[in-house]
Amino acid sequence: MEQSRFFIGGEWVRPSSTEMVTVTSASTGEWAGAYPRAATADADRAVAAAREAFVREDGWRTWSANQRAEVLDRFAYELRARGKDVARTVSTQNGMPISVALQVEAQFPAMMLEYYADLIRRTPDEVEHPSAMGGTTKVRSEPIGVVAAIVPWNFPQALGAQKYAAALAAGCSVVLKPSVETALDSQFVGEAAQAAGLPAGVLNIVPGDRSIGMHLVEHPDVDKVAFTGSTRAGREIGAACGRLIRPATLELGGKSAAIFLEDAELEVAKVGEALFGATLLNNGQTCFLSTRILAPRSRYQEVVETFAALAESLSVGDALDPATQIGPLATQAHRSRVEEYIALGRSEGARLVTGGGRPAEAGDGWFLQPTVFDGVDNSWRIAQEEIFGPVLTITPYDDESDAIRIANESPYGLAGTVWTADRDRGNAVARQLHTGSVGINGYLPDLSSPFGGVKASGVGRELGPDGLRAYQVSKSMYQF
Repeated sequence: MEQSRFFIGGEWVRPSSTEMVTVTSASTGEWAGAYPRAATADADRAVAAAREAFVREDGWRTWSANQRAEVLDRFAYELRARGKDVARTVSTQNGMPISVALQVEAQFPAMMLEYYADLIRRTPDEVEHPSAMGGTTKVRSEPIGVVAAIVPWNFPQALGAQKYAAALAAGCSVVLKPSVETALDSQFVGEAAQAAGLPAGVLNIVPGDRSIGMHLVEHPDVDKVAFTGSTRAGREIGAACGRLIRPATLELGGKSAAIFLEDAELEVAKVGEALFGATLLNNGQTCFLSTRILAPRSRYQEVVETFAALAESLSVGDALDPATQIGPLATQAHRSRVEEYIALGRSEGARLVTGGGRPAEAGDGWFLQPTVFDGVDNSWRIAQEEIFGPVLTITPYDDESDAIRIANESPYGLAGTVWTADRDRGNAVARQLHTGSVGINGYLPDLSSPFGGVKASGVGRELGPDGLRAYQVSKSMYQF
């Protein structure tokens, strides 16, 4: 697949440079496509188109909620119609198993657009209440302006839509910057927006590297930044936005804990699917995964055996094979990074329970066996740093308060899980975890509820009504 143009101002335009960026298949290491290398001039054109679309007197921001919602629903329809092509392209680029891509990348963007279309139909943009000072006050919710949406490679479609769906619903215009590793699938987003009749300049797409991302972050005509990615990059973006007094939503890394209470179900035949989704989804390349397993000493060996059995039961192979559960990692460089952490785990004193190598039978792509370490001290680097691959650590705890302490002893605070037969007890433990979200006996973000982190896992929330408010500013009008 070759993409030779950028989507700017409602049209497919030629880039400033003729240089092309090659994309390789994660499963084979072979050529998978190419797209133009973006220059700052391309980003400037995209921002100018977004700014012009926002300030027009009859522009998107002035449309009624019902009018915007109708277009968002058409956008959702057009994206869903391209779902199979989207899923196949994403899986080829980053190694996501096609079974996951068909559920997430092919479905979630349309679901988010439909959710926000429905939400703005039901949410007034102006409310009036009695003033504490006498008279009344009207409070308006207005779009924040031009949004730079910077998206990572692990879930390019879903994480892109988490930003543009809410921003468009609010009446903003958007410049979407996909990651260099997963830029080919963005063509389908532009095609769907065009087919849906999204006004020119309201959504613009320019794939680019880190320099293009920072150019957008610091651009004088950008009003808001929405970023998902590493904590390191998030700190740089946050610092730039702080200097510019520019709001930013930062959804960053995670090193979430899974607390298994004494009464947790551990039979893989019964809970294996839920365990897999919460700990190893998308080859471990998922920010919210509970990769730190905390096990009670009374059932420690059972927990170790459960995860060993789970890891060894998973089918590792080509991302496009429907039977594959663990595909390759996204790039050769990323696999090398994860392998360095596996070597570090051994040197720190962890016991390798299973995995740790490259499966010879899987092929020439960037494959890695699901890996489980036990006997891990929570202070070790493999328990404190985000590995972002199919690597789990298991740590024992003494009692419930000890488990909560260990779970909270992390620089991150994005997600977590609690596993128990007693839902009330699970919720009681969840309330004591210093993290943005917690799943009881499984984990799956809810489109209608806020998602985001605390500590080094980020600032702000996406999804749900909070996600819409992140792209609005409030104006108070005092009536005397």
